[in-house]
Amino acid sequence: MGTPDRRFSAAASEENLRLKERARALKPFGWRARRAEWIALACFHGGVFTRVQWTSFLGCHHEKVGRAVRKLVAQGVAIEEKPPGIKGIGRICRIHGRPIYKALGLGDRRRRRITSPEVVMRRLLGLDYVLEHPRLPWLPAEADRVAAFEALGIGRGLLPQRVYRGALGGLRRSFPLGLPIALDTERAVFVYAEPGYETATAIRSWGAKHGDLWKGLWDLGLKIEVVAVVRRWKEYGRTSRVLANWSRYPRPSEIDEETRREVARIEQAIIGGDVHTLDEYGGLNAALKRANALENRARRRAGRGLTERVKTWSSDRLAGLESGGSPDVLGRTGGVQATRRVDAHSGAPVMRTARPVYPRARQRLAA
Repeated sequence: MGTPDRRFSAAASEENLRLKERARALKPFGWRARRAEWIALACFHGGVFTRVQWTSFLGCHHEKVGRAVRKLVAQGVAIEEKPPGIKGIGRICRIHGRPIYKALGLGDRRRRRITSPEVVMRRLLGLDYVLEHPRLPWLPAEADRVAAFEALGIGRGLLPQRVYRGALGGLRRSFPLGLPIALDTERAVFVYAEPGYETATAIRSWGAKHGDLWKGLWDLGLKIEVVAVVRRWKEYGRTSRVLANWSRYPRPSEIDEETRREVARIEQAIIGGDVHTLDEYGGLNAALKRANALENRARRRAGRGLTERVKTWSSDRLAGLESGGSPDVLGRTGGVQATRRVDAHSGAPVMRTARPVYPRARQRLAA
């Protein structure tokens, strides 16, 4: 049996091939190869992106991405703008053209529409995590996710859902936030993107809506990993505390029931003087040690949660500063912050700085 990383890599290869196949549908619009794959990836994960993200995906000069963005806008299928309420990352490209989504099999997708700054930032952060982790087997579309979980025996009733009311009645959607999910036969990765709320209410609500699904996956023996993606340090600390609490929640376990039965059997043997049962454990003292060991093991297991792994991931490409351009953070080591400033419109690097970050300055940067 291969390692989880190898299994994830194999599953990711299948998803990447599927993305390439879907991207071929954009050939009539003049988009081919990696550029078409990026447009498809962006549409499946929210429909918005920055030039810096596209440049990172292609690994090319920023001017090539600039020409590609202008081509999208000229085709009338995208708009590049600086939305109000989002600071420090420059212009954002939003793909809104119905023909693009229809060609990708997404139909009249709600993600084409103008939405709030919080939703835009959430989509950008989710896309950024996918961009940084291409070897994970991402399930991009709602239909892909529902089909994958149903194949595991997970019913739709366990999936997080929302009903959208309209003139023609209600439309029930699974995974309404559209945040990234990766899945194979051994492990599931769920990504939450924190757009900058002042409280932890949103992430707690998101976790509560996924609780039944996580329980179902855990019962099937799958390992569950939860990732929170953030922009700033204050959000990093808040989400990390929430995830740490989740990892300590008691997990339901059939082993706990077996433990209770065996402890009860030993206790009944001691009370009733059942020598035959006690001899199975090596006598009275050995039976008492066995009962104590079982109880201690149950207590240790009760301290572990449904999630196998939790972590908070900070996006460098979207970290931003509330000033003329947007920085791409190169690293933070020993109180020194190194940044690469990029032009807010083109994504081109224009200068580099390396300076000490003192406590008050660190607080201002995190604010």
